Amino acid sequence: MKSFHLARAAAAALIGVALAHAPAHAEIKNYEFQLVQPTVKAGADRIVTVRLVDKSTGKSVSDAIIFSTRLDMAPDGMQEMATKVTPMPGAEPGTYRFKATFGMAGRWQLSLGAKVQGETGSVENKLVVTAEQ
Repeated sequence: MKSFHLARAAAAALIGVALAHAPAHAEIKNYEFQLVQPTVKAGADRIVTVRLVDKSTGKSVSDAIIFSTRLDMAPDGMQEMATKVTPMPGAEPGTYRFKATFGMAGRWQLSLGAKVQGETGSVENKLVVTAEQ
């Protein structure tokens, strides 16, 4: 009888160790995009770089799939003034770059939607980039 309890205790301990070392997934709300540089010069072919961060660890997240981008002047009440956003290769892991034309100085809203590998749901953020003369 003692060996039966000892075997069950050993099995439970092994399961506990296995679960403790299993990769933990953060909730989708724990991810956010952050601007690397909050200002750009107004003009054509400007680059905006963002970082996708897991807020629970502070680490950058690579390999997200960006499925939605929009850049407009909604913060200044001109959401109809939108411009094309072109994805560019990231310079370092966890960064995502976009090329766009900032037709005038002011505040521009970069709206992003992304899927994080292994997570359910989507990350959606709206970031304000200031275009200066």
